[in-house]
Amino acid sequence: MELKPYFHKCLKTIAAIVVALPAQAVDAAPPDDYSGKPLRPVTAAYTLEAGSSQLVNTYLTPLRYNGIEAAFRYERMQAMRFNPEKWVMRLTASIKIDRTENPAKNAEMWRANAEATWGMTHRWKLPYNITLAAGGSVGANIGAIYNQRNGNNPVAVEAALTLNITGYATWKTHIGRLPLTLRYQPIVPLTGIFFSPDYGELFYEIYLGNDKGLIHGAWWGNYFRMENLLTADLHLGATALRIGMAQDLLSTKVNNITTELVSWRAIVGISGEWLSIKPGKGLDKNARIISALY
Repeated sequence: MELKPYFHKCLKTIAAIVVALPAQAVDAAPPDDYSGKPLRPVTAAYTLEAGSSQLVNTYLTPLRYNGIEAAFRYERMQAMRFNPEKWVMRLTASIKIDRTENPAKNAEMWRANAEATWGMTHRWKLPYNITLAAGGSVGANIGAIYNQRNGNNPVAVEAALTLNITGYATWKTHIGRLPLTLRYQPIVPLTGIFFSPDYGELFYEIYLGNDKGLIHGAWWGNYFRMENLLTADLHLGATALRIGMAQDLLSTKVNNITTELVSWRAIVGISGEWLSIKPGKGLDKNARIISALY
């Protein structure tokens, strides 16, 4: 087999991709067909978050611990193919770490949590570049809390699967000549299931087979959570600087065990709109681009 023509063909393909990258970022999703269809760029963001945290878990200790929380979040939004003007998809994944101390500051309690959500919202475009959206999502999270002072029960496990209501409001504006997109988005679980052992029940007992009554139905009487997200995207060319604030409220009460979390985090990261393009094929200058945010 003659490898030289094949090698030259590969070089041409790679060169075409490299030339196209500065103009349009290439997403891993399958390419859109530009023959008369609207283009649906992916709005993606990678952010680092840090702030204060207050944590209570009476399975481990009756004391309220205070400290700091750090997080990394990935977010992906895209207008839906079946009705891009009205429906938007949102996917998020995050990892959070809390380091807190007791009031005497002689003991630490750590919390680690991983979470993912996926949902869809219906949006309405209003005058003055304002967009409102409402819909639902499904979320899953799992984590653990570790208290160094507890000998027999040093760890509490967190796990939940919830159905949520969500939405967002955005305003596309300018600061001088700098394009700016402001967004507020809340998420509130309506129902679901979550994990909790009995008060004082050892995980060793669960390991031995005492696994009844560990899963509980979630409703606002025993499981309330709300996440508030406020972001500002400063569009600096093809990439935007994202800054903002996030707040988490969590309160669970079951089996005489109370868990409470209140955290505030500042947000900084990058965001942008990515289009999937075929190598060597440019964009139709008359193509209609439908953003996920506005």
